[in-house]
Amino acid sequence: MAEPYTTVVGLEVHVQLLTRTKLFCGCPNRFGLPPNTATCPVCLGLPGSLPVMNREAVRLALKAGLALNCEVASHHGQPPGFTKWDRKNYFYPDLPKNYQVSQYDLPVCHDGWLEVDTPAGPKRVGIIRAHLEEDAGKNLHDESGRGGDTRVDLNRTGTPLLEIVTRPELNSAEEAVAFLEEVRLMLRELGVSDCEMQEGSLRCDANVNVHVPQPDGTVAATPLTEVKNLNSFRAVGRAIQYEAARQYEAFRADPDGYRIGKVKKSTAGWDDARGRAEVQRHKEEAADYRYFPDPDLVPVVVTAEQVEAVRADLGELPRAQRARLQSRYGLSAYDAGVFVAKGRPVVAYLEAVVAAVGDGKAAANRIADLVFPALSARNEEIGDFPVPAGAFADFVTRTAPLTKQDRVDLLGHMLEHGVELTAAMEATGIKPQELDEGALRAAVAAAVAANPKAVADFKAGKAAAKGAIVGAVMRANKGAPNEAVRRLVDEELARV
Repeated sequence: MAEPYTTVVGLEVHVQLLTRTKLFCGCPNRFGLPPNTATCPVCLGLPGSLPVMNREAVRLALKAGLALNCEVASHHGQPPGFTKWDRKNYFYPDLPKNYQVSQYDLPVCHDGWLEVDTPAGPKRVGIIRAHLEEDAGKNLHDESGRGGDTRVDLNRTGTPLLEIVTRPELNSAEEAVAFLEEVRLMLRELGVSDCEMQEGSLRCDANVNVHVPQPDGTVAATPLTEVKNLNSFRAVGRAIQYEAARQYEAFRADPDGYRIGKVKKSTAGWDDARGRAEVQRHKEEAADYRYFPDPDLVPVVVTAEQVEAVRADLGELPRAQRARLQSRYGLSAYDAGVFVAKGRPVVAYLEAVVAAVGDGKAAANRIADLVFPALSARNEEIGDFPVPAGAFADFVTRTAPLTKQDRVDLLGHMLEHGVELTAAMEATGIKPQELDEGALRAAVAAAVAANPKAVADFKAGKAAAKGAIVGAVMRANKGAPNEAVRRLVDEELARV
């Protein structure tokens, strides 16, 4: 049942960049170091210290921005490629300088879009800006409830962040999560960030409000709430659903209060354990931060040559890769999504196997059935897998007549003993039986003749009807290779 309101969501996604050092100093940019051991006068904001910009952070920001179809520092009244640094002033215990170096009116990347697959179909989500800034530190609170001290770890202070701000064009929790999943996959593939939410290298705030149709044909919009402390995609979805429903009920209870401005924009913290957002303060406006150009950092001018060099390094992005695997190899949307989500090296392995086998679906099925479980059990990446693509393609071809369990046993023996397929067959006694294709073809013809309804349904476009014929052949011919039966059924159905 449709909700009596429209949920409107804009996301602010903060991504830590995979640089070796911090944004303005030489301190290591690495998670998990002992507290306050990766600091220096610059990131601590000590008097007399001067920042020096990290060029690699700018390159990674450009890479992400181009993947998000953004314009690069194309600002009215400014030279092409011109961007600058600004000071955003506010006090917080983990911000030792009492200001954050960020980008205000001239961000490095802006006005882009990302198309994502949502439950309602593909949707293009606008990107307002993707700008660079330095991260703050981290407060370590006593969670015991006994009133212990809060400690401050400044290791994270000065880490390069890319903040991606969407237009308010997401209309459900599902769409917001789909957007975040696509961004995470893309930035991981590009080497921009590892996007580990549990380590804080991918964080998200959700700006939520609702549009409520009115009897006079107008639409009432509630003031937005920025929900923070979202530490998982599940939390993002739950928080959006909760906040939209809360705002709608509050509007119904006091619509006049919203119309006269009694209800203000606010910032809320998400309590995942309780499943609710708690308002923390009224939301600041840009003027409250007193932005001004940073006097210690010169502006940055990105050249057209730099942009094209970064663009040439993007490679095939996930959405295009999924579409190509479907169109070229006949993979389903689900299977293509699984392979692309596992990364470019896995896709390269798949394509090498397909090139040798000549059957995209068979190659994908065997990798999913055999290689993925083996990688998980052995805690290996595909580059370390001891059965290279060529050898696995030979495995797929030669074991086609066997059952799934026989294939599992053979590959398991190969991996355990480090032997080739032929040796594994000799050691296990698992070998394909000689296929009497003539007899099997006759059995298929008989099954087609005996199942006229299934044949008619298949001809009418019900692809699943073929399963009844395949099943009949398999029941009458115990041990017959499934792939061979399906091939012969396809050939017979094409003739009738």
